[in-house]
Amino acid sequence: MMPRDAMLKAFLREGPPSASEYTTLIEAATAALRSEAPDRRPATIRGRPGGLIMLEKDLPAIIVPDLHARRGFFISLMESRLPGGGTVMEALAEGSLQVLCLGDGFHAEARAIERWKAAYAEYAGNYREHAAMDQEMAESMGLMEMVMLAKIAFPRYFHFLKGNHENVLNEEGQGNHPFRKFVQEGDMVYAYLDAFYGRDFIQAYAAFEKSLPLFAVGARFLASHAEPTRAYALEELVNAPHFPEVVLGLTWTDNGAAEPGSVQTLLSRLLPGQERPRFLTGHRTIPGLYRERSGGYHLQIHNPNRYVVAWAMPERDLEPEFDIGEIRDLGPTIAKANI
Repeated sequence: MMPRDAMLKAFLREGPPSASEYTTLIEAATAALRSEAPDRRPATIRGRPGGLIMLEKDLPAIIVPDLHARRGFFISLMESRLPGGGTVMEALAEGSLQVLCLGDGFHAEARAIERWKAAYAEYAGNYREHAAMDQEMAESMGLMEMVMLAKIAFPRYFHFLKGNHENVLNEEGQGNHPFRKFVQEGDMVYAYLDAFYGRDFIQAYAAFEKSLPLFAVGARFLASHAEPTRAYALEELVNAPHFPEVVLGLTWTDNGAAEPGSVQTLLSRLLPGQERPRFLTGHRTIPGLYRERSGGYHLQIHNPNRYVVAWAMPERDLEPEFDIGEIRDLGPTIAKANI
């Protein structure tokens, strides 16, 4: 079933979504994650969905960096037209394309700094007023609503990795750190959901987050949210949900904090014989389309001010100067057409 109408509703919604409808969606998305085929997502030693997802080796892939409540980015991607004439969403439905998102769905970044400041005042007042935070949650929850709709509709071809912002509990531990950047974003989101959606809702969303994969293996590339802290063994990647150190090392690594050679070792171990494989990450921001690290083997692609994506073909190496670019912002056109 094509989820286009439901995605448009999530994109256009001005306020936060209904708790009951969203809970149903969370449960369906979590079920999709927990029922992925073991040949694509090997289970952990305890039978949980593993941390590693094997992408289709014979299909092109679009790699999408941190979304951070950018509903316009996601709907623009889904509605973008491909060289063959159809849209990305139509190609996902046909099984002729796969999409990999590198995580971080919640928390608008610097574009919303003034709104965060206003929302902090609301938070300090126990959300007796909450107009600014309503806007933030409409965007963050709306973005993840579209992500979940895509996972439910196209479970084999659409994937979303866990990032460091997938921590709705704002917990310390289990591979997570509490999050704050401009204000107290992690605490503010938790308090808002607790006040207006309830603890059961929060726990259901946390279960969804903990069911997400952490590491992807493509035909000629590897990907995780952040640069891996070290060259993890295959068994560690599969069993990452049971090892907080591995979760942390795939989602929180700062530039320069990884053990030297980790990217190259993982590429040679998991993609042997490839002439120029690449490792793609988001997490740390860049000013342009991409930043090369580790001798060009590691490509960072998260620009919070542009809709940057990477295109990976199965039959040739990914060349950043040709295969990383910016998609058009179709949001205003889509909004105008659906008034």
